[in-house]
Amino acid sequence: MKRENPPTRLKFQIRKALNQDVKEMQKLINHFASEGLMLSRSLSELFDTLRDFHVCQGEEGILGVCALHVVWEDFAEIKSLAVAPPYQKQGIGKQMVRACLNEAVSLKIQHVFTLTYKPDFFQPFGFHVVEKDILPHKVWGECIKCVKFPDCNEVALIVDLGTETP
Repeated sequence: MKRENPPTRLKFQIRKALNQDVKEMQKLINHFASEGLMLSRSLSELFDTLRDFHVCQGEEGILGVCALHVVWEDFAEIKSLAVAPPYQKQGIGKQMVRACLNEAVSLKIQHVFTLTYKPDFFQPFGFHVVEKDILPHKVWGECIKCVKFPDCNEVALIVDLGTETP
């Protein structure tokens, strides 16, 4: 996150997270959490949910993270999407969301939702705005940890996948 100008032709790979990625993942997530843009994550929580995460690996280290968390039989949540500031607007976030949606399809999950401050980012993937109260109650377990609860201004979006790959 220290680099000011990324290379013109950025080389990176989207892959499942590994144990050795967790400290860098936490640093990136908690950077955005300190700005009030997402929930912070402890090392313990990240190790517990490691299998949910994809990372974007570049020559410089972890450039982005994103999780697909299975909530219920046919519901999953995309969460903790973060791309290091110098590497934003280069397609990393889009590829990470696509990786999560592809994983959801492979798991035969019908509905994927997200809570976000940037709904426009998710709409090209077919997400549409919904009322938060239609989401499974298990979602609110994390919301209680947020300093903005219960006056959250995140937007709830959902996409119905069926069996098609996005």
